[in-house]
Amino acid sequence: MLGLGRVVFVEGGRRVSQPTSTEYSLEGKRVWVAGHRGMVGGAIVRQLQARGLTVLTAPREACDLRDAAAVARWMEANRPDTVVIAAAKVGGILANDTYPVDFLQDNLLIQTNIIRSSFANDVEKLLFLGSSCIYPKFADQPITEDSLLTGPLEPTNEWYAIAKIAGIKLAQAYVKQYGCRYISAMPTNLYGPGDNFDLTSSHVIPALMRKAHQARVDGAAGFEVWGSGTPRREFLHVDDLARACVFLLEHYEGFEHINIGSGTDLPIRDLALEIARVVGCGEALTFDSTKPDGTPRKLMSNARIAALGWTPEIPLKDGLASTYQWFLEHADALPERTTEMAR
Repeated sequence: MLGLGRVVFVEGGRRVSQPTSTEYSLEGKRVWVAGHRGMVGGAIVRQLQARGLTVLTAPREACDLRDAAAVARWMEANRPDTVVIAAAKVGGILANDTYPVDFLQDNLLIQTNIIRSSFANDVEKLLFLGSSCIYPKFADQPITEDSLLTGPLEPTNEWYAIAKIAGIKLAQAYVKQYGCRYISAMPTNLYGPGDNFDLTSSHVIPALMRKAHQARVDGAAGFEVWGSGTPRREFLHVDDLARACVFLLEHYEGFEHINIGSGTDLPIRDLALEIARVVGCGEALTFDSTKPDGTPRKLMSNARIAALGWTPEIPLKDGLASTYQWFLEHADALPERTTEMAR
């Protein structure tokens, strides 16, 4: 397969792939969103359905994405035109540090099976979603795409990061060798409806929001924050990410991965105070210094995607408010979960 919309020729004894156009229309396409039950996949499904597009999903009971044969059977039966890989085993610092085999092995299997079957079934375009944790722990700020593999990773989530780096490189390998229209995007820290609010495995915003909610219920003066509160983090609402993914599918053809971020960051302490105000609980924070801080700062450069014409739309305060409202509406039904496959 040479890849729709590409010319592949030989230059100096090697195959070179060049896109004939960076535009790709999703109209009339059958789009498989792998990971539709997760926060990210769910948001992408909503965005595609709002466009009136045909969205395919593979429920866990129908297809275990870690099983190569099961993925191959599903792909052959459903024949998607376009694939978005939002499926992954995900979790926060504690989960990553506790289950390194799961985070490395499961993610390697999922992405390899989907990319390989996409090639075998002539998928026209594929988007692989990574994570900002792929970048070195002490990368220059803001982090540009060429910072990849220039230094050591953050130890608490290196297993997940290595799997995601492998996914980027596998997608690039198919582009280089076969001219496939496979692209990769690296989202910053995400939050929004459908997030995981389990304190043992969640990321920072849902964890702080759940603690703040409990403080409000208990009438407490405040709540506990892991670490020192000084690390700076960037956040993007998942609906903004979904818009960016659709935008990149239609307008991006680059060999290199591309960042998706908000372009701004803030200390965890300030984030916790903002969440306290949104939830309406006390603002007396305590900090557990026995818990790891992780990377001191992680702000990604969004210059490349901004130059293409995409910018986020949802301010952090508004996004936190809508996320808390979603939490209140779904709190009784939220599962108590540890590390989970976003499927």
